[in-house]
Amino acid sequence: MVPDIRPLTPDLWPAFEDLFGKQGACYGCWCTYFRLPPAARRDSSNVRNKDFIRARIESGPPPGLLALEDGIASGWMQIGPRADVPQWNNKGRGSAPVDPADAADPAVWAISCFFIRNSARGRGHTHHLVAAGVDFARKSSARFLEACPMDQSKDSRSLGLFVGSTRVFEKAGFERLAERKAGRPLMRLVL
Repeated sequence: MVPDIRPLTPDLWPAFEDLFGKQGACYGCWCTYFRLPPAARRDSSNVRNKDFIRARIESGPPPGLLALEDGIASGWMQIGPRADVPQWNNKGRGSAPVDPADAADPAVWAISCFFIRNSARGRGHTHHLVAAGVDFARKSSARFLEACPMDQSKDSRSLGLFVGSTRVFEKAGFERLAERKAGRPLMRLVL
């Protein structure tokens, strides 16, 4: 079954909150890891992270896409301009832009995170989310869409795959730009 995929707007907060659960998905992150500087992350908590992402969703534009099945959120993908996830642009990261100017260019977008409900893992949700993300980025006037996935994981259902699998992005037409860390290529799709 192909999920209904929609931009995450404030009216979908209850579904997003349900998907992330009481702890906030990946160890209380609430998908703020690439949004907050390290010092702020160290001083934060799952409650503060939740408040931060809720405020971000309410202020708009949508910071990602939500996959829904029968009205229940089954998956999430963070997508938007690179500037919206400033920590993803850090010089020392594998996800750092090839051209430093891309970090502030509103037409250079990034897919930085996924979270898939346990019961929905292994059913192609990341493929569906990436396909919807490509359309979303095109409609939002992006020129490039980038990702920094993993080549391999011991378990395809692992939480460690929050950045996605290289195979998913290759299948969607992304090409490798750089590989600063073994097994973590920076990939790009020209829109």
